Amino acid sequence: MLITTPNIAKPDDFYNALLTAHEGLSEAQSQQFNAALALTLANHVGDAAVLQAALDIARASVLT
Repeated sequence: MLITTPNIAKPDDFYNALLTAHEGLSEAQSQQFNAALALTLANHVGDAAVLQAALDIARASVLT
């Protein structure tokens, strides 16, 4: 169902691209960017069960 093991070919490159995408944005714009990115990726995934699993995992990660 949801892949939770490392699955990005070049994770450091992606992380750097993510940081670069935030450069020059205000805090509000950065939050809007994160929301837009999450919604874009959710639309790409499309599967409600996978998306719910991702929500559950992400929520648990910030509560611990």
